[in-house]
Amino acid sequence: MLEGSLLHQLKMAHQPGQVGKRPLNFGVYYKNTLVALCHALEDCILTCSSQPLVVTAFQRGRWYLQEADRYADLAEKSRQVVIMAAPDAGFAEHPTSQRSNVDLVSLTPDDPVAQEWHLMILAPTYSAIVLCQELSDADYGQSGPPTTDLERKFYGFWTFEANLVQEAIDLAIAHLRPYNPALADQLSSQVEAITAGQTVERDDLGPIVARVVDYLHETHTVRHAPGTATSWLKPEHHLDTNLVSNEVQAFLRMAQLTDQADTRNPNAAAEVAALAEAMGQLLDLPIWQISRLKLAGLLHRLAPLQQTESVLAPGTGRYSSDAPDQAPSCPLVPGAQVVRTMPQLRAIATIITHQTEHWDGSGQPGGLAGDEIPLESRILGLVETFQHRLAHLRSTAALSPEECMAKALADCQQEQNQHWDPKLVETLSLLVCGLQQGLNLSVSSPKISAGLWLIDSHCADDLFAQRVDRENRETTALDWDKV
Repeated sequence: MLEGSLLHQLKMAHQPGQVGKRPLNFGVYYKNTLVALCHALEDCILTCSSQPLVVTAFQRGRWYLQEADRYADLAEKSRQVVIMAAPDAGFAEHPTSQRSNVDLVSLTPDDPVAQEWHLMILAPTYSAIVLCQELSDADYGQSGPPTTDLERKFYGFWTFEANLVQEAIDLAIAHLRPYNPALADQLSSQVEAITAGQTVERDDLGPIVARVVDYLHETHTVRHAPGTATSWLKPEHHLDTNLVSNEVQAFLRMAQLTDQADTRNPNAAAEVAALAEAMGQLLDLPIWQISRLKLAGLLHRLAPLQQTESVLAPGTGRYSSDAPDQAPSCPLVPGAQVVRTMPQLRAIATIITHQTEHWDGSGQPGGLAGDEIPLESRILGLVETFQHRLAHLRSTAALSPEECMAKALADCQQEQNQHWDPKLVETLSLLVCGLQQGLNLSVSSPKISAGLWLIDSHCADDLFAQRVDRENRETTALDWDKV
């Protein structure tokens, strides 16, 4: 990492032990991944409900020229756009560069920022950042630099967190001040105005994340279209895994922001995921099912039931269906539908959709009862309720940790046979007993830059299709017993 670069400065500011700052999760991104990611985040500027300040770094002016027409449209919706790059022929002459709210900063050849690729978007209602630096020849190792442009690698991170976006923009302003002091002062005033106008109401991240996933998925599809030079590549090719990993990261980052916005329960996702994983282990579930449970736990807050429109047949409390012998289809729960846009997460979407079903059939959104409810949904719903009540008791009651766990468990036990599967409540009782006696669960936020490990071959399985197939096999076995 080049000393003096924006990425290096931000990393040093977040070293372990820095008061009030957590270490950042860095990853390696291929150019095709960054192009798709940046285009998706830039497109959100066009629909943002407030005007953002946009600060970018393009390495060289010729890369900016490829995007100059696009940036004319972005400038229409932005309060100001600043572009940093080493100058190339035609860099300053393009019509977009002549706009009153577009400023160019020509970096000197020895400026470390000239080796970086940045996109910083800060608005009262929307923020996003991509901060990357191209690997050096030495970083590529024995294989050497790639011969294909799309396989160029960049080291860095991206996020929606407004405080990190502002911190990076402040570093950028300080860096360009020697080049243009007046512009630096102007940008500082812009940042002050934006932060003063920030409110609790933010643009919905759901459509933004869906757009990120769509762009990344489209890049994957184009690469594998028949007749393209790369259509022969296997799905596990490193370029594709980089794309898929970033799709997972998009959802994890949205879930992370949901947790951070809840000051009373900011570790909900990590704690629910740890509890769900422990429950799966006590139930002796296969590793792939436990991994799926953990991912559902990390994403479970993306589908709040209060946003669900009724999809039930009037007066029945259940799905309307013209084919009652078929498995019920998943309802259109907004948060879960966002997750469903990624094929590898369809089963996760089903799990979090049905986490609010009740054992007696009185829950929503499908009115499913008993074993009709997917097992992972039953586990997730139970541990989510237990964790939520535990967090409430920890913050409001003058009780010891053991007493808080006992009270939260007692609340769940009172609701068994109505809300919860009684066998799962027994399993939760065993887990709580272990926790009270010193069992330690590893509760930590996932390393988002390495989110791909959460995806496996079973992640997209249809849970209802699995249940119907299992029931058909059991029926066939009974028929054979009669022969």
